[in-house]
This record gives sequence, C-alpha cells and structure tokens, in this order.
Amino acid sequence: MTSSYLYAAARTPFGRFGGALAEVRPDDLAAVALSGVLTKAPGLDPAAIEEVVWGNANGAGEDNRNVGRMAVLLAGLPTSVPASTVNRLCGSSLDAAMAASRQVESGDAEVVVAGGVESMTRAPWVLPKPSRAYPAGNVTAVSTTLGWRLVNERMPAEWTVSLGEANEQLADRFGIGRERQDEFAALSHRLADEAWASGFYDDLVVPVPGVDLVRDEGIRPGSSAGRLAGLKPSFRPDGTITAGNASPLNDGASALLIGSEAAAGAIGRDPLARIAGRGAHALDPQLFGFAPVEAADKALARAGITWDDVAAVELNEAFAVQSLACVDAWKVDPALVNAKGGAIAIGHPLGASGGRILGTLAHRLRESGDRWGVAAICIGVGQALAVVLENQS
Repeated sequence: MTSSYLYAAARTPFGRFGGALAEVRPDDLAAVALSGVLTKAPGLDPAAIEEVVWGNANGAGEDNRNVGRMAVLLAGLPTSVPASTVNRLCGSSLDAAMAASRQVESGDAEVVVAGGVESMTRAPWVLPKPSRAYPAGNVTAVSTTLGWRLVNERMPAEWTVSLGEANEQLADRFGIGRERQDEFAALSHRLADEAWASGFYDDLVVPVPGVDLVRDEGIRPGSSAGRLAGLKPSFRPDGTITAGNASPLNDGASALLIGSEAAAGAIGRDPLARIAGRGAHALDPQLFGFAPVEAADKALARAGITWDDVAAVELNEAFAVQSLACVDAWKVDPALVNAKGGAIAIGHPLGASGGRILGTLAHRLRESGDRWGVAAICIGVGQALAVVLENQS
C-alpha cells in the first residue's frame, strides 16, 4: 500500500438559498470547482486524471444522477476521464475524497479528483409515481431540498424526526442551552469574516463565471449573541435552535486533487497534506449530530495519533448544539475548531461541505506549520465521517 496526498483544493463561494447562485445549475457549479482545482496544477495533463469521484446529496433534478460525469464533460476534460457520483448526504464529498484516497493507496490510480456539489435552491419537487395510472386522490409534491421525504411507513417515528428536532434532543441530552449556541454561532460569523478579510480564502475560492459573488454570501460580520437572542425558535415553541444558530440552505461546489507521492511530477507541485487516517461511524438516526465523535476517534487511531497531537479541527457546523456536543466530548481546545469560520456562517451546501472542510484544514495546517489536523462531518440518518491530515508543506 502506498500513501495518498492532497495536492490542491478549490471551491466556489457558497451562495444563500435563492441568492447569487440561484440561477446556476448544479452541474455547472460542479464544473467550475473541477476546473478551478485543475488551474492549481497547470502542468497536469487532464488525460492523466484516472478517476473523478463526486459527492451529491440530491441527484433528483439537474444533478442528472451522475453529476460527476456531467462535471467532467462540462469542464471540457477528455471524454476518456471516467467519473462516478457518491451519495452519503452531508458527507458526500468527504466520502468522495476518502474513496479517491483508497484508489490511490491501493494502486488503482495515481491521480484522482474528488469533490461535491449542491444547489439547494434548485432542488426540485418530486411526486410519488402511482402503481397504476390515474390515481383517484390528490398527490402532493415533496421538496427535495433537505431532510426526509416519501418516508417508509415501517420506519420508527423516533428515527424520522426533523433534523432540528433531533438536535433539540441533543440539547436536552447534553444540557447545551440557547445562550451558548448563540455565542458559538456569532463566533462562526466573526471568524469567517476575519478569515476573508485577511486573505485566507483567496487561494481557495474560485469565481463562478457570470455571477457577482466574491465571497460566501451568508456571512454576517455584525452578528452577535445579543442579536441572535432575538430570533424565535424554529422547531419547538420553547426550543433553543433558531435560524441563527443552525447552518442555512446553500448552493456551492468544492473540489480536491488527490494523488500518490509519485504523481507529484505529473501534477507539477508538492502535496499539501498526507491523508493519514479515515473513520466512519453510525448510530441511531436521531443522534446523527453526535456521530462525528466516534468517527474522528477512529480516524485518529488509524493515523496512529491522539487528540493531544491535533492542532487544527474542521467540524462542519450543521447546528451549533451538535458542534458543541462534539467538541465537549473530544475535550479539545475550542480555539482549534473552525478557526476560519464554520458552516453556520459560510454555508452548508450538502454535497460540497466535506470538500470544503478538508481543503480548509489543509490550508490551515500550511499557514500554521502544525503537523496534524482532523476534518469531521455529521450526516443525517445517523452517520459521520472523519479524515486526519498530516501537513506536508
């Protein structure tokens, strides 16, 4: 077995639901991110890319089932470059990166591009197909933007609660109150704004042609816990979760260039980081927000290190409460977590978020010079993924 390395990362700015990217198809967003990461390796012959693995949580509309292959074609890569699309909901693009790294480590490929895309704005409504023509009753169109749809009646009701209700249950379980969640959310906005202002994201984010969006659209620099305290609970009348301390609905895409050590010559640059450990974990569906705890612990064990070695953490902020629950369980210094802002501010276009956090983690390690970092993401229906990176820059 050889090692796999992350050579480059790129993503689009993340747009708000119905915002600046609302008119851009998901396959076009994917092509932008794919082209963007390849501009960081201008000497790489696109024909040398042996596989593209793409994440996508929807697939029901313009994603066109295999949006990875659509991205290859729309980006103008040779038609000889194969592509697949993987769906692990919020973890799809991190799953794609993990699959790409396994291909490299097994010797099946030297150069692979992984990534993911989601347009939550353009996610279609779907209708259940009747078993016979002309049903007598009414048929309801169901949104595919987020959450459960067309639920199997055999699923236990406690498993199929809304994502928000599931996280209210986490708040109850771990005693994480509204004030702490709002403080966490406000910090996410402040750190993201500071990171953009400092130029951290300049080398990571590529523009979307024809769209006037230069940075992530959802960041609110003036956000504060005091302002967030005025928002009404979204899921329970007396609940703690609001639109301000949960990730929003977003549009965007991310891409990662992954290869073997021997591929450095063909790629034309040194790697940013080694993919040192991977972890997946599953538990009861309604507890999905807490699943990153064990996923990250597994990834660290496979990398042969402990939390004491970790200098940077990128944890996707699906909700403030689940992020806080994970950080508390890891007993890690909160200052190491999402130091450049998180999904509450930056956004969470489902299929793209895993690629975003992994790329951000590699660039944080390059900036600081620290050796080890962890990227982790919770996934609806009770799953999580994590990856450990070892800095090579």
